[in-house]
Amino acid sequence: MPPPLVDQYGLGVSHADIGLGAFESHLAAAVGSRGPAAPGTTFFDSWLGLAVRRWCPPLLGVEPHCAPVHYLAARRALGAYQATRLLLRGCGVGAYLLAAGAVEAPLSAAELASATGAPTYEIVPIQALAGQVADGSHTARGFLAATADALAGAPARRAVAFAIAPGPLPAAPPEARAVREAAERWLRARARGARPSDPVLLRHLLWSALTTGLPIQLHCPEPDRVADFLAATVGLGTDLVLLPGHGGHRSAARLAAAFPHVYADVGPAPWETLRLAPFGKLLFSTGARGLPELYVVAARQFAAAMTRLATEWCAEGVCTPPQAQRIADLVASGTARRVYRLPAEAGSSAPAPSSARG
Repeated sequence: MPPPLVDQYGLGVSHADIGLGAFESHLAAAVGSRGPAAPGTTFFDSWLGLAVRRWCPPLLGVEPHCAPVHYLAARRALGAYQATRLLLRGCGVGAYLLAAGAVEAPLSAAELASATGAPTYEIVPIQALAGQVADGSHTARGFLAATADALAGAPARRAVAFAIAPGPLPAAPPEARAVREAAERWLRARARGARPSDPVLLRHLLWSALTTGLPIQLHCPEPDRVADFLAATVGLGTDLVLLPGHGGHRSAARLAAAFPHVYADVGPAPWETLRLAPFGKLLFSTGARGLPELYVVAARQFAAAMTRLATEWCAEGVCTPPQAQRIADLVASGTARRVYRLPAEAGSSAPAPSSARG
């Protein structure tokens, strides 16, 4: 319990073979470090490092908690692709939603699907899409028209959602003149490949994406700052999924409870967020980037947390075992299948990882 999982947001896996230094840099980024490990330690000396050493080595045929150099030697002997394949096929995720373009030398959605044996769906980062369109645009009018076409065409390209980090969000779209002037300023100043950051342009892009009907993931470090926007978009027919920063999951859960079209990432502490929002408004994600090990750890920690929570709630009489299983199924995959309109079988093929139980 609770796999199979649908990972509603991951940033992809790198193709590259990884040495100790590069592996530690990925661990450092994942724990939010801005500098080297403390003298005499490594980033394996962290909660994340312990989790990697507990759950990942057995998937590669190595003893759990082996020395990092031993684990990485076994990983290199298998090769990056085979190691990725074994790790992701054993992690308990049965379907992936992939936000492309965030990892150097990434596996494509098709390559990830081949490696995992699980369906993989694309999330379109709106800023990245606008940057690509701008590379081929010479006027603000042309850029705005081409961006509107690209957003409208995303569903036909089998995208299942948009994603954006919008900044402050007033409760109304900007005026057309302000949008045109912002586009002109940005196009004049931008370097090729640059993505928009102007708040007027971002608001315009977001409101344009709302007209497509695809769900939109909002990356919002402080969810309460988007409450007015959430209120203004009730009834438009587009679901919004909040992906908060560290410490923002409780606020996101409260907003998901408040608005019928708003959902939230369940976060690393489901025992907190499940008390704040209806169970069908919260979704699992790994948020993993670069290392397949990060997918393994996120999936196993979520499964273990849900198992502990179900055991506690059943022991206290809060719910029955069948009710606990239904809650776990909703958060693990059921709500994601509904919100992102995935096929019913998405996430049905991954086995439950035995080490996540108990």
